[in-house]
Amino acid sequence: MRLTWKKTNNGTPSDDDFPTTQFFILSICRIAEPVAITAIFPYAWLMVKGFGMHDASFYAGILIASFSLSESLTSLFWGGLSDRIGRKQVLLLGCFGTMLSLIMVGFSTNFTMALAGRIIGGALNGNIGVIQSIVGELVTKPEYEPKAYSIMPFVWSIGTIIGPAIGGLLADPAKSYPNQFSRDGFFGRYPWALPNLVCAAFMLISIICGFFWLDETHPGFRQGADATVHHDITEQTPMISAAGANADPGVDLRRDSFGTFNEVDMPKTQHWELNPDGTSRAPSLSENDREKWLTKKVVMLTVALGLYTYHSMCYDHLLPIFFQDRRIDHVTVLGASPIHIPGGLGLNTKDVGVILSVNGVIALFIQAVIFPLAAERLGIWRTFVMVTILHPVAFFIVPYLALLPENLVYPGIYTCLTIRNLLSILDYPVILILLKQASPSLSVLGRINGLAASAGAACRTVAPPIAGLLYGWGQEIGFTGLAWWAAGAVAIVGVFQLWFVPREKSQTTIVKSILPCLDNPNEEMPSDVVDITVVDDEDDDDFHM
Repeated sequence: MRLTWKKTNNGTPSDDDFPTTQFFILSICRIAEPVAITAIFPYAWLMVKGFGMHDASFYAGILIASFSLSESLTSLFWGGLSDRIGRKQVLLLGCFGTMLSLIMVGFSTNFTMALAGRIIGGALNGNIGVIQSIVGELVTKPEYEPKAYSIMPFVWSIGTIIGPAIGGLLADPAKSYPNQFSRDGFFGRYPWALPNLVCAAFMLISIICGFFWLDETHPGFRQGADATVHHDITEQTPMISAAGANADPGVDLRRDSFGTFNEVDMPKTQHWELNPDGTSRAPSLSENDREKWLTKKVVMLTVALGLYTYHSMCYDHLLPIFFQDRRIDHVTVLGASPIHIPGGLGLNTKDVGVILSVNGVIALFIQAVIFPLAAERLGIWRTFVMVTILHPVAFFIVPYLALLPENLVYPGIYTCLTIRNLLSILDYPVILILLKQASPSLSVLGRINGLAASAGAACRTVAPPIAGLLYGWGQEIGFTGLAWWAAGAVAIVGVFQLWFVPREKSQTTIVKSILPCLDNPNEEMPSDVVDITVVDDEDDDDFHM
């Protein structure tokens, strides 16, 4: 028997029981991490060049990727440790590890020391998974989960705006602010110390706030009456994974935000198995059923996610390098060969930091406003096809910024960033939504989540060094567009790969914006379905209803 019922949108639940104070403290702990991680982006290339490394773009890629790689290798350990000693202690240890990493990088005098600092910072930080666990344990009612799980991605987005501004404005202050900082002074000897010390101060504040005011949420380590709190666990409650912690919130298909801070509603199907007397029984899962989870659609969408992650990380790594690379003034749009585009834009670190921060604001707007509208008007599948087909354009147009006259450089930059964000911000969540829809059963969703997280982590790790290596080769032959077009070629592979993604009848999916003005309280919610099977062991007869 198949039961179907409509969900209704009854508005936002009362905030009386929502742990607002605890989420505020947790947000302070959370925002310090993206600030610390992204602050290095505007000056990583210049730092490596200052160390005397020949292929600075390649080694800058290794420096960026090392944090993500070491973090992904140790996050499972930190998640397990948080089960044994409590969430709060592991969270504070992660913050301390990041603070130690910042100090090491800030006072580095060679590439090896800076790389060691990044590796140690990643290895000592498993906070992404632990924070997900804390969020899940703070929320005692399922109706609060959409609001709770939208807070941390929003906080992360704010941090990625603040971080590049700190890194860009404060890096090498003796050069940027010669009247305030002497070349022979402390910050002249350690040009990268100031932004890292400011970020370390952020981390110290988060440690102090967490130590004094953040409650322990692990049920086995709560004090007093809090230890008896029981959660209402439903099939909608996201399972918490400590795996896949990288330089962004990571993949978790079991959450309802899908990499955004918007709530995504889609129909849920439950499978109940009953005995003839009406009592429930444990669902049976044969070996054949276990093998069915790796369907062609799951594999193809995972490949699509990997391709997206790769070229997206290439873009993020190449952007500040291209901005700061030497500008060749005698090259113009009319006089240049289509495949001979030497140099970059010649911007300073302060300008790059401001541009990357504005880029974060653009991404925030698109995520809050454009994504829900696109999902509503076009649907998930058509949005996926559209952004995948158009994505190569975002890579092929960037090198031509070097050919623009000075007065058109900034309009060109923000046009390119807007196009890229429109495609990238829409692409990521729709792939995750389609991947979850492709899951044959909730019982195998964890495996699909692990596969997607592993694919994303692998591509995030290899993309920056490869992109940096290609950029270095492009500099040698007078064509810095080589790395951009190579990443664009990967995006083109994603276009051809569309033909191999099986399309099934799409489910009704509703994206509810974080902005109240865009939320429609009268919108019809997707239907939930329950399949009921009555199993009679004595007669070996199954009755599926």
